[in-house]
Amino acid sequence: MNTMLLPLFFLLLGDLSLGFAKIHRYRFIVVEREYTRLCSSKTILTVNGMFPGPCIYVSMGDTIVVNVMNRANHNITIHWHGVEQNRDPWSDGPEYITQCAIRPGKKFQQRIVLSNEIGTLWWHAHSEWSRATVHGLLIVYPKLDNTNGAGYPFPIPNQQIPLVIGEWWKSDIQAVLDESRRTGGEPNVSDAFTINGQPGILYPCSARDVYKLNVQYGKTYLIRMVNAVMNNIMFFKIANHSIVVVGSDGAYLKPFETDYITISPGQTIDFLLKTNQPPNRYYMAARVYSSGPNVSFDHTTTTAILEYAGSYPPPAVLTIPTLPIFNDTVASTNFTGRMRSLANKDYPINVPLSITRKFIFTLSINVQPCIHHACEGPFQERFLASINNITFRQPKISILEAYYNRIKGIYDANFPSEPPLQFDYTADSVPVDLWRASNGTKVVVLEYNSTVEIVLQGTNTVGGIDHPMHLHGQSFYVVGWGFGNFDAATDPRKYNLVDPPYRNSITVPIRGWTTIRFRATNPGVWLMHCHLERHIAWGMETVFITKDGKRPNEKMVPPPKDYPSCR
Repeated sequence: MNTMLLPLFFLLLGDLSLGFAKIHRYRFIVVEREYTRLCSSKTILTVNGMFPGPCIYVSMGDTIVVNVMNRANHNITIHWHGVEQNRDPWSDGPEYITQCAIRPGKKFQQRIVLSNEIGTLWWHAHSEWSRATVHGLLIVYPKLDNTNGAGYPFPIPNQQIPLVIGEWWKSDIQAVLDESRRTGGEPNVSDAFTINGQPGILYPCSARDVYKLNVQYGKTYLIRMVNAVMNNIMFFKIANHSIVVVGSDGAYLKPFETDYITISPGQTIDFLLKTNQPPNRYYMAARVYSSGPNVSFDHTTTTAILEYAGSYPPPAVLTIPTLPIFNDTVASTNFTGRMRSLANKDYPINVPLSITRKFIFTLSINVQPCIHHACEGPFQERFLASINNITFRQPKISILEAYYNRIKGIYDANFPSEPPLQFDYTADSVPVDLWRASNGTKVVVLEYNSTVEIVLQGTNTVGGIDHPMHLHGQSFYVVGWGFGNFDAATDPRKYNLVDPPYRNSITVPIRGWTTIRFRATNPGVWLMHCHLERHIAWGMETVFITKDGKRPNEKMVPPPKDYPSCR
């Protein structure tokens, strides 16, 4: 078979099962392919030669079996972002947390069992920085036995469109990470952002590298968007059009109208676009929201075109939509703060009201002296990051393997439930002696069926910034947020326990806090981390181990035979 036809063949292989069975089989061949962007060519890591990677289409409650074959020269793992993976962490994907990498020439069959997820999720590499080019959407259709005859809590759209916001480096992405590790400074920023793999006309040599969405007047389109950017929250807007947000992170929301979107790395958003403007060509655009005053970022704007069908004189000039300014925290938090669950009889919620485990996690940027040379962080030191003043240290074998096989000495089950030091976390100036953190491989152990509340508190050590926090294996309710230091006496009175959004990732605002709640009913080993890649590389992560329950259906399943062991 012609290898150029492999991506299409494997996509069809997955689609053929969609209408006839609840088990969908896909083949992911990890290969290196040459792509040309911004006047030059380079080799990138891909799945099936595609950038972005293949989109998977399934229905609620289905099972996906993916045969991952690594024919590249790099290690790889694949994470199914937003899938709870009930009782089966073996296919979750984060390197050294639930598995070791799939080495070149090796393969691993991942089994992804969907439960109550609905809407748009995604998959991506979870080893080093490979997810820059190894990613794609996972679209979960509703069952056909709910409202509207099609399971949608909104008018059935005429068409559904995947939209991936990504980015492009002229340099090799692994070289960018390696240089940052060597220098201890910030990683180099990207050279362009992309929409469905195309940078748009504002970049050099890119007049033809523009994604075009062809639409018809008077139709409704369901746009399924993910922010696959590595280190930036993004603003997005379509010129002259309002949209209606209806979902995020694999759950429906109360619809709300807006003319822009704020979307964090790792987050998905579903929105309805009604094509009700005079037929013409309109720009879509995305650029960075960055709250950190001293943080480097790519200042460019990616564009795509919304093109109505029909005959009309082409516009003399296409106008770029006006996006919020790059540091508009009010615009960012106002958008996110409007999200509410449907919370009705068709889509009920179950917010834990009686809490058995409470945590306060401080999220901090830190520094550490370099031993043999000056580094490029503050005071010529190395950037680190921490949760509760602990910079996560990667183990030598995966924590899941150590936990399941009762291997001692790999991790410590004593992650602190609150920060070791209490201070004015969001002060304009935090004393330098509070910028230090300790290293450790510490985890939180939860009893099965625990009800958990976590206050995620941003700090201003080194410099404050938003933190998009993601939890594997468990979605959660976002019951509250605010600016400043969390006040345990007064802030819980303002919690939304009626219709909080159900998310798998949430951005903690700069110099602010966010409270989440969930019930620990998914036995296994589950990572929690900031989805800014530089922050996870610096150590802003921890791990939850949820113990088995008493019943057979409350226990973790055994590992698959081809599990990529670290030993």
